[in-house]
Amino acid sequence: MSVIPGIETAAAPADRLAALEAELASARAELDDLNLLYQATIEHGEAVEDQLAEANLALQRTQKRLTEELTEAANYIFSILPEPRQTSPRTEWLLEPSTELGGDSFGYHEIDQDHIAFYLLDVCGHGVGAALLSVTAINVLRSAALPNTDFRDPGAVLAALNDAFPMERQNNMYFTIWYGVFQRSTGVLRFASGGHPPSVLRKADGMVLTLSTPGIAIGMLEGMSYRAAQCAVGEGDRLHLVSDGTFEVETAPGEMLAFQAFVDRLASSDSPAEVLGWVRGLNGPGPLPDDFSLLSIQF
Repeated sequence: MSVIPGIETAAAPADRLAALEAELASARAELDDLNLLYQATIEHGEAVEDQLAEANLALQRTQKRLTEELTEAANYIFSILPEPRQTSPRTEWLLEPSTELGGDSFGYHEIDQDHIAFYLLDVCGHGVGAALLSVTAINVLRSAALPNTDFRDPGAVLAALNDAFPMERQNNMYFTIWYGVFQRSTGVLRFASGGHPPSVLRKADGMVLTLSTPGIAIGMLEGMSYRAAQCAVGEGDRLHLVSDGTFEVETAPGEMLAFQAFVDRLASSDSPAEVLGWVRGLNGPGPLPDDFSLLSIQF
């Protein structure tokens, strides 16, 4: 049969229709694949959201537990601090950590009927490790748990502490300390310090003395010896034991409070709270950069 030019055979539209149907089937298959991928993505996203929600709840529970434990630890640290003495020599103190747990601590106790010890120490750094070392050292002093040590001799006490707490066995932590012993019968105060800021003695006549001896921080080098010094203390004198956090604040950007300015202010105040308020005013808003510890003793 002849084909008239310009007129297609019946087979040609059928071939194109088959091709279109095949293309449509391919498109439908591709759409089905995309739908499956979309559904999988949605389900995966929901699973990820569920996992994130569970992880967030676990994190909140952990944070709550850690906060409670830090609070409990801080409460314990404060619980071992001594009650203020109401009989001569009377005491007043203030401790305000810059974080939940700090490395400052202090104490005082009767060695015998004629001698009473006063001490304040500052462990390097902050946090749980510093707090643990601080509490341990204070308990050692309070319980006189240094063998073959005369606790009436400040130099011997610091040397024994240095032997007992080498920084290599304390996670590379060390501490500074000021330790003094007052003898009632003679009115003599013997003292020694290991890398610690001087204590400030305001005499009843207005004279102000800073009390310190040379010596490196406890635990830094083994086999160290520490020299004690002494001074007379009379009725009406007031002794202030401090940590470096009481005065190491910026009075202006890049300018630190001069230690002598702090001594002058300390000597004119009878209240640790007054000194803290003054230091806060210099520091400005926000927490102090270090723990604030001040122990005042009225003779």
